[in-house]
Amino acid sequence: MSEESKARTGDVERTDVDKALLGHATYRSLGEQRLSPAEERFEKGRRTTGLWLAPLVTVVFLLLPLDLPDNQQTLAGVLLGVIVLWVTEAVPIPVGGLIGVAAIVILGVVPPEDALGPFGSPTVFTFIGAFILAQAMLKHGVARRFAFRILALPRVGRSTTGVIVAFGVITCLLSAFVSNTATVAMLLPTALGILSVIAKLLQERGVVAENFDPLRLRVGAAIMLMLAYGASVGGLLTPVGSPPNLIGRDLIAQATGERISFAQWVGTALPICLLMFVILATVLLLLNRPEIKQIDGVADYVAQQRAEMGPLSRAERNTLLAFGITVTLWILPGIVALIFGNDSAVYEEISERLNEGVVAVLGASLLYLLPVDWRAREFTLRWRDAAEIDWGTILLFGTGIIFGALLASTGLAETLGTSASESLGLTSSVAITIFAVLLAIVVSETTSNTASASVVVPIVIPIAIAAGVDPLVPALAATFAASFGFMLPVSTPQNAVVYGSGAVPITTMIRSGVSFDVLGAVLIMLGIPIMVAVIGIGS
Repeated sequence: MSEESKARTGDVERTDVDKALLGHATYRSLGEQRLSPAEERFEKGRRTTGLWLAPLVTVVFLLLPLDLPDNQQTLAGVLLGVIVLWVTEAVPIPVGGLIGVAAIVILGVVPPEDALGPFGSPTVFTFIGAFILAQAMLKHGVARRFAFRILALPRVGRSTTGVIVAFGVITCLLSAFVSNTATVAMLLPTALGILSVIAKLLQERGVVAENFDPLRLRVGAAIMLMLAYGASVGGLLTPVGSPPNLIGRDLIAQATGERISFAQWVGTALPICLLMFVILATVLLLLNRPEIKQIDGVADYVAQQRAEMGPLSRAERNTLLAFGITVTLWILPGIVALIFGNDSAVYEEISERLNEGVVAVLGASLLYLLPVDWRAREFTLRWRDAAEIDWGTILLFGTGIIFGALLASTGLAETLGTSASESLGLTSSVAITIFAVLLAIVVSETTSNTASASVVVPIVIPIAIAAGVDPLVPALAATFAASFGFMLPVSTPQNAVVYGSGAVPITTMIRSGVSFDVLGAVLIMLGIPIMVAVIGIGS
């Protein structure tokens, strides 16, 4: 019986929330979603527009008489077309990136080995391992246990606002010492578990239709975006919180001879991060107003569910063991950096060997070594479970890494930076800082934050020096801004991870991301010069 005939007869199929959240997909066709007539018309128009607008934008840009090397102009034209495909979802978003990669090779921007080489980035393997771990946590109910544990905390579980803010605080604190990607990967299963609990409450209270889509709940988008954006903000708290921090700090030290200490960095970042977190929580809750505010009375439900789950199963213990080993190895380099310093030989040796991508796939592999029934040779996961992870998100971020590498290797990023600087006539510290922040955020929207810092900071420092300005403030501002790309799934690994949950539509991420790009830019422009003066860096 079709959905339409069921609706006519009143025999509406009740949504299986757990199945819907476990079997999510990065990209769903219109037929796989439950849309209102107005939403369906908008989606059809948006996706149809992308089919003709993307090639048109690319062709028009390639025909413009610009004073650019051929490979740079071609890369820029293809990237513009890909961005149109990503925004309109004319084709599945991962496919849009693959089309772009194919185009740059066919059009001769770079040889295929140069184009595809960056896809072997450790970040890609971090995704693979983390997604397999998350799949085990969802399949065996570990994420559900974590979710109920958080909901059982005093006051936290009484409102959706409390859950979202508490989750954001946990994310920020963890990401200050663990990589942003690893933090989000660790917490994603718990976030999905919490969403599952809230979705079932909405269903039981009649707030949503019996056949509702749990992946289209506003509260789900708020939780997921807080997870991604909270990690970006928290990653700025310490020098080891995010790769762009280390890149920017090292480049600043080379250019100025001033090495920003751990304490100086934290002192500078803390007020900015606190303000940005308040902004994140406020704006996210306004833009993605939860369907239900109070969840009073959930205590009995939570207690009942926790009792029914009983003691940990063998599969759950195995999953927790693999997860715990992975997290320990992820955190270990940060602990070593705190003890010995991140410029010590001990830290360099350990961080190189315990690469987060290698650790992630090692942890995932343990799930195929830890048995649940040795006599039957049954292990914690079957290969079918790994085959069901969101490979689309992995492809998507892989293509984002490729474009980020090409922006640097072809010189397009440097060309854009120096051209903009010359045309704007940047001569003051304020103007160069504003330019640095805006450039870093724009670049980070189409590449990873690490690529953004690697590309923008080396551009900003010589511009400042040429203008007779101390490069410390502009370079530090660019370093912070590199982590403030919030609009697209390819902007940061954590954006890609939560987008892969299926609970954040691309339009919702763009709408929320634009707000935070603007507010974050203003906060960095005002906050960095003030805090550098207060802390006394470089004086």
